[in-house]
Amino acid sequence: MLYRWKLKQHSQPIPEVVRERFHLPSLVARILANRGIVSSEDIEKFLYPSLDYLFDPFLMKDIGKAVCRVSRAIDNSEKILIFGDYDVDGVTATALLYRFFRSIGSNVDFYIPDRDREGYGLSEKGLEKARDKGVNLVITCDCGINAFREVEFAKSLGMDIIVTDHHEPGDTLPSAYAVVDPKRKDDSYPFKELCGAGVAFKLLYALCSYRNIPYNLVNRHLDLVAIGIAADLVTVLGENRILLSEGLKILNNTTKPGLKALIEVSGLTNTSIEVVNIVFGLAPRLNAAGRIGDASRAVNLLITDDPAEASKIAKVLEEENRRRQNIERKTIDDAILQLNATHDLERDKIIVLGSENWHPGVIGIVASKIKEGYNRPVVLVSFQDKVGKGSARSIDGFDIYQAFLKCSELLERFGGHKMAAGLVIRQEKFPLLVDKLKKIADLEIQNEALVPFIEIDSEISFAEINQELMEFLNRMAPYGPGNMRPLFIARGLSVSGQPRVINENHLIFKVSQGRTVISAVGWRMVEQFELLISGKPLNMAFVIEENSYNGLTEIQLNVKDIEYDRTG
Repeated sequence: MLYRWKLKQHSQPIPEVVRERFHLPSLVARILANRGIVSSEDIEKFLYPSLDYLFDPFLMKDIGKAVCRVSRAIDNSEKILIFGDYDVDGVTATALLYRFFRSIGSNVDFYIPDRDREGYGLSEKGLEKARDKGVNLVITCDCGINAFREVEFAKSLGMDIIVTDHHEPGDTLPSAYAVVDPKRKDDSYPFKELCGAGVAFKLLYALCSYRNIPYNLVNRHLDLVAIGIAADLVTVLGENRILLSEGLKILNNTTKPGLKALIEVSGLTNTSIEVVNIVFGLAPRLNAAGRIGDASRAVNLLITDDPAEASKIAKVLEEENRRRQNIERKTIDDAILQLNATHDLERDKIIVLGSENWHPGVIGIVASKIKEGYNRPVVLVSFQDKVGKGSARSIDGFDIYQAFLKCSELLERFGGHKMAAGLVIRQEKFPLLVDKLKKIADLEIQNEALVPFIEIDSEISFAEINQELMEFLNRMAPYGPGNMRPLFIARGLSVSGQPRVINENHLIFKVSQGRTVISAVGWRMVEQFELLISGKPLNMAFVIEENSYNGLTEIQLNVKDIEYDRTG
């Protein structure tokens, strides 16, 4: 076993009358109940997501105020600046707002801060440039909720600021004209987990309602929202599921030259784009622009209507992504060397590392990979000129944002949420931060949480694995955080024939239970080869997928873990 197996237990079963209405097999009913989807209304919305199920955007605090100010800017031909973050969520939100305002003839521009010189979020440099361009109204996206000083600076320059963000606010809010963030403590909006692009979408939906603008002028850009949702790894439930579902349909038939060029350089032409293709294909290339260069190029790719320009930018981003991968590999190697020299993983429940040799644009990715490898929260800090910029990634059960809040006296600034956050710290205070975070983690993280686990949706027999089940599993897509592809266990299995090792790391084999034989694949599971050839009964944890090859499609098990069956 590579993991602890935790079988989910639904607290409330789906009533029989509801099961019959949707023709749910008992296995599917258990899976939905495990996700808290029990009522007829919730099942309807989950299995058949529709924009009609979106909440009224005016339920969100300050959105009415924001819409009135934007409407006035449109009527008076004021210059509007979209000020976005440099990650994929910020870039797609920026492109969404820019494309919409351009489509209705508004005077609009955008600005993405330089990661190295300006850092995250609103910057005084960017605001000064806005003033020089005659900007009257600045709309942030995916940033601004903690930009107290910058908002005051903008007001001193005679500009109004509308903040749209989805990150955790502090106890007080910036004194912007309007602050639109569903995570506001005084906001009763029913869905709190929108990404930055999702909040921007809701603002535009409210504006369309207020000014009687056709909703299609926003809906046609749901491909951008889908990329933002998938890349930001927000929960794929509620409104996110609706926006992502509709957005994927548009993305797979997109007419945007930039997205078509991005799909091509990602090697996804003639592929049905799903969440996994965004996360591992499209998003890294968009992110590369801001990680080791100018993120404005990613926005320009998404807003251009010129296929030649789109192709040129996409090729540049592809090269940037390759360079980013090389920098990332070197950073991982260096970080692990430092980890082994400075941490005792028998004792330390959090990993905190810093270096003057790391590129600040890749430390977030590296933190994620080290977290996955060691199953501990990770904080990486890149120092330049005695100032460190850090990225953190956490594990279930440890709120890294709250941990930073408890260390706020050591930090210049910080932001984020419970699973991912960023910080700025002076180098002389870094040792104090390391000590304090270790003490916080020691108090708050139980030893059991450091052993990786997988959550099992249900035990299953091979007799239940059929096309009807596959159709329901496909209907449960799109998958992502909060709605991961269902994970099953089956017991007392036998390997049929000889397993094969592919590319030195992967396993391909057939497995049987009774008379039913199913193909299986184990990615990066070569260390489990001896179990497969042992001849002993096995238990397996797996997801069920469809594998298409040479025009044929078959059901396949994507195996996540294997153990000996000790019940016999």
